[in-house]
Amino acid sequence: MVYRRILQGTGNLKKMKIAIINGPNLNLLGKREPEIYGNETFDDFFQELKKKYPAIELSHFQSNVEGELINELQKVGFSYDGIILNPGAYTHTSVAIGDAIASIKTTVIEVHLSNVNAREEFRKISHVSAKCKGSISGFGLKSYELALQYFYYLS
Repeated sequence: MVYRRILQGTGNLKKMKIAIINGPNLNLLGKREPEIYGNETFDDFFQELKKKYPAIELSHFQSNVEGELINELQKVGFSYDGIILNPGAYTHTSVAIGDAIASIKTTVIEVHLSNVNAREEFRKISHVSAKCKGSISGFGLKSYELALQYFYYLS
């Protein structure tokens, strides 16, 4: 909508609120398996995103605990313009996170740093993908920015 309003010249642009929610082990980016996940920390990347997209109010939450991720989805799921969710390994195990996504109003885009379909067989199973607007994987940290661009330009 924002992009359309810019193109249409209607002004009155509302500042978007987008939440990024990260699951288990994503607090170790930059240290954890850099050959798969890269060398940059999420905090450094997040600061770059905030500078690059000043018209978007970005928040970030990370937890290694499934219930805390569900609580955060429910907390922002009725008041934010979008959620970018990387459920990490809970993608493959958590029916509860999928149910939480289905229970909220806010659109959710699922992201993964690696191409989950090019990895182990169990990673090809997702309990959240079907509940999300879409999924982006395999582009490293750029996966988050691609999801952000969806909200900024296309939603």
